[in-house]
Amino acid sequence: MPPVVPAPPVPPVTPVPLHDPAAEAHGDLSDDPSVDSVADPVADPSADSVADPVDDEGDGAGDGARDDAGDAGTADRASHTRHAGRTGSTGSAGHTGTASGPTDAAEAPPAEPPRADAPREHSSRAPEAEPMTDPAAPPAPLPGPAPAPPHRVLKSLLGAWALSACSAEETAAVEAHLTDCASCADEAVRLRDAVGLLHPADSLDLDPLLRSRVLEGCLGRRPARIPVPEWAAPYDAETAKLDALLRDMGEAEWRAPVRLRWFEGERPVERQTTVAGVIGHLLAVDGLVATALGLPDPLGTAAPPGTPDPLIRTETLWRGCSGTGSPLATHEPWREQSYSLMRQVSFAGGKVAELAVPYGDFQLALRDAFLDRAFECWVHAGDIADAVDYPYEAPAAAHLNRMVDLAARLLPSALADRRRAGLASPPQRLVEAGAPGRTLHLEVEGNGGGHWYIALDSPAALGTPDHTVAHIALDSAEFCQLAAGHISPEDAAAGQHGERDAIREVLFATASLSRL
Repeated sequence: MPPVVPAPPVPPVTPVPLHDPAAEAHGDLSDDPSVDSVADPVADPSADSVADPVDDEGDGAGDGARDDAGDAGTADRASHTRHAGRTGSTGSAGHTGTASGPTDAAEAPPAEPPRADAPREHSSRAPEAEPMTDPAAPPAPLPGPAPAPPHRVLKSLLGAWALSACSAEETAAVEAHLTDCASCADEAVRLRDAVGLLHPADSLDLDPLLRSRVLEGCLGRRPARIPVPEWAAPYDAETAKLDALLRDMGEAEWRAPVRLRWFEGERPVERQTTVAGVIGHLLAVDGLVATALGLPDPLGTAAPPGTPDPLIRTETLWRGCSGTGSPLATHEPWREQSYSLMRQVSFAGGKVAELAVPYGDFQLALRDAFLDRAFECWVHAGDIADAVDYPYEAPAAAHLNRMVDLAARLLPSALADRRRAGLASPPQRLVEAGAPGRTLHLEVEGNGGGHWYIALDSPAALGTPDHTVAHIALDSAEFCQLAAGHISPEDAAAGQHGERDAIREVLFATASLSRL
């Protein structure tokens, strides 16, 4: 057995009285010698050899005792001091008897292990009390519904309730109150009836006809000294509408892709550009009308020589604008040119109505050229509105009727052009100029609609109801989309009756009126 080295003396510490109700209930464990011999490793020399596994060399340095003494803290030392006071010495005699009498130690009864609920006197602080929960306890009751508002409050909400301006809680409270209060129920019925007499909510966008109505009212009170010709009014209105749309757009929207569609021969054609490219196209083609009136050509010295062609002029302007930084560069020139055109024809009056405007391989009278430009401005404005997801209204009924009338008057010539190109069957019989011949009845329904009789055999023939061999019925919007090349003749939802070949040729001739 290794020699027993006594533990270093513990410095005396002033005892701190501890009052623990639990200790009083269980008794003072320090009065029990068996507990003292087990619970006090410092007082037992044999504990050093057992509790210090680091002391492998048997030097009896008492590392385990020193570690235990250091870990126990001030409260543990206070406990040893109390034990020493009761035995009347530092415990050295007890230690010697324990070390020299192994038989007595063996015969001593085993120490009773400390109970889990016994207080630990050497702890530096009292243990925290854990919350006690009773699993059998019922859950806390849920809060009851909020009390209903008083009568005067609910009555003051009837107006907002009639306008559907109450919150969900207020609506539920008011409707629950109406089932119990007859006077409030009668007033609620009266308020709901009054709401129906209010003006319905209008769109935030201005009415496209507002400008025309304001001008008409002003001119009714004081006629214009220089009136705008009636045949130029559709162009004036459509350019103003498009200008208003463009001024609401940001620079990024000017770069939005726009798909231009038209019809060539027997197939549809499309081309991709931007909003700025569409305005450049309108600027270039409107320049044909401007040069016919003696105004400057927007292309300037870059204008292509020879017969003016809308497609060539458009591509020339696109090439010239490709190097400009801002996509808005075409907006102001186009708008200023439209103002100049309106001023020029207003000052000239009816003297220029029959002036010829060349369009490449054909030409139009100035009055018809203005309607053509108004129609194209509306169609391309719709293309722009679709690209930027913006609603766009159709022209006024009177203006749309003029545009449909121009397309109907151009159909005999378009049908003759397709015959010369081999795209339509030859006429069934020759008809003298001005004589009635085979006729197709074109009925356009809706705003701007009407009835037109199209000569089938010759552009110079006269279409009459008595010589009708076929009948087509179309909505005005669909007819304009067909004339613009946005839908194919096969897809046009037309009511048809009569000669199938005549109906097909007129539908394809209508689509051939479109161009870039």
